[in-house]
Amino acid sequence: MVAGNRFRYGQWRGGPDPLAPPYDVRAAVDAVGADVLAGGSLRESLRELLRRGPQGRGGLDDLAARARRLRREALRRGDLDGAVTRARALLDQALAAERDELRGRDGDDARFAEAVLDNLPRSTARAVEELSGYEWASAEARQTYQRILDGLRGEVLEQRFAGLRDAARAAADPATQRQLAEMMRDLNDLLARHARAEDTTDAFAEFMRRHGEFFPERPRDVDELVDVLARRAAAGERLMRSLSDRQREELAGLMRQSLGDRLAGELSRLDGHLRSLRPDLNWQRGERVRGDQPLGYGEATGALDEIAELDELLDSLDQDQPGATLDDVDVEAVARTLGREAADDVRRLRELERELRRQGWVTRDAEGLTLSPKALRRLAGTALRRVFADLTAGPRGQHDLRSAGAAGEVSGASRPWEYGDEQPLDVVRTLTRAVRRAGTGVPVQLAVEDFEVVETERRASAAVVLCVDLSYSMISQGRWGPMKQTALALSHLMATRFPQDALQIVGFGREAMPLTQQELAAVEPDMQQGTNLQHALRLAGRHLRRHPGAEPVVLVVTDGEPTAHLDPEDGEAYFHWPPLPETITATIREVDKLTRYGATLNLFMLGDDPGLRRFVDAVARRSKGRMFTPDLDDLGEYVVSDYLRARHGHR
Repeated sequence: MVAGNRFRYGQWRGGPDPLAPPYDVRAAVDAVGADVLAGGSLRESLRELLRRGPQGRGGLDDLAARARRLRREALRRGDLDGAVTRARALLDQALAAERDELRGRDGDDARFAEAVLDNLPRSTARAVEELSGYEWASAEARQTYQRILDGLRGEVLEQRFAGLRDAARAAADPATQRQLAEMMRDLNDLLARHARAEDTTDAFAEFMRRHGEFFPERPRDVDELVDVLARRAAAGERLMRSLSDRQREELAGLMRQSLGDRLAGELSRLDGHLRSLRPDLNWQRGERVRGDQPLGYGEATGALDEIAELDELLDSLDQDQPGATLDDVDVEAVARTLGREAADDVRRLRELERELRRQGWVTRDAEGLTLSPKALRRLAGTALRRVFADLTAGPRGQHDLRSAGAAGEVSGASRPWEYGDEQPLDVVRTLTRAVRRAGTGVPVQLAVEDFEVVETERRASAAVVLCVDLSYSMISQGRWGPMKQTALALSHLMATRFPQDALQIVGFGREAMPLTQQELAAVEPDMQQGTNLQHALRLAGRHLRRHPGAEPVVLVVTDGEPTAHLDPEDGEAYFHWPPLPETITATIREVDKLTRYGATLNLFMLGDDPGLRRFVDAVARRSKGRMFTPDLDDLGEYVVSDYLRARHGHR
């Protein structure tokens, strides 16, 4: 609204906000996080985001489905042998007209000509070749025969050089044939220099000046020219590969006859250059194209070229190659094959991927996209909120130790600075003391006695090890998601509320390994058999010994009794089912080491396996720890509550 020179601004009311982005980046990250917390693969969840598309529409899967449908339609377009079929029909028409003419003539010449026609080979290509020197009696027959040669020659040249106007007529003109041969000779010379890595900038410009009319695509350099020509040549080669041996021989013979020695030689030389310059194109693959409609040479190669382009598009949409990005998808090819709306969908997905990277939600490594530390913090925060939503008790285990400590939490009080203090300065109170002492004025003069430091409350620190079972049974029994959610929630709790505590997550299958938060989110189940708790407890002991002044806390989440241990001789993991006495003994040895160090093992048993129950119960009694059998939905609550209790010695 305008009132004089004054403007009033309000909420947009004219429909959808024109400035709003076509996607919600945070919602996309949360959708990936929800899949991960439910037990899904991190990388697969990110791929699914792009496959489904923002708000479940316009994703890669939709585009790939449309491309596959078009490919199926192209495979049913018609009969690839149409060029030979048409040539056979024209040849029969020419021979019928010639015989009609000869029957009306007397003399030996007419009878001899009839004998020649009667003894023509059954092969269309060989018959056309033998008739190349035949003196036609019928003008109609001669014209029909010439249509075989001119028509195929025109189709081949038009397929290779899109700028050739009225190809059949132009190719029949001797002057045009000389011009074509000269152009192909110059083109072969240019490509030969390019293959030798010579500078062809000036040569390319001169070639386009002289022969640019044959290339309406207006390539900007030799590489673009090679790309245009190589794709068409590859389509012609794929046509040959798609025919039967007899059909291939027939078409090749007709093409040699129609092009003549000079054009055929230059075209063969051109194909050799293009094949060596673009070996990445699929020159060897044939297709089983079927249909009732006979396709001419240009139509057949056009169908095969379309199929090849759709295959390339499907490969890029699949995004299966290591390091693949949506920038690999040719938007122009999408527009040509699937339409403008599909190209717009690809642009939106590209923008989503770029925006996720720009805002720091995802990073890219050698294997593809993965969540960034920023996104993992958001994911872990979500996991922690879910856990705390189930906690009905108040805060536990604060166990305050009153003293001034740099690693503590702010109490709200301050005190005068003393030599050796490392606490942060209380700037407001320091300046207030200086003003009271020296009065107002700028600059404020500070003295040693003016400084005050923030007083903090030191919290008792803990060294925590969370050992999580990564065996295949965890995912097959639906325990993978709750396990990940629990570990991420605990790591986020410690990072935000107890940063002085030291957490180490240890995953164990046939072998054990330390995991960062990012590795935990992306980790996949161990497909090898084996539950090596001994190795996990050994790594736990190493972590505790690196933090000798902290409260030692070891939490174990598992759904199977130990079935693997490290061989004392070579250090290799050894698996056996049912568990061997050696495996149980090696595991108990690590339990005793942790117990002597002062750590208590609290074990969270998932499932109701009797052997596991006996083992876990025995370990809990031996280490003076506790055994829990939570439901999957309560696992996070149990682990977080136990950590809050155990970190301060409330065992």
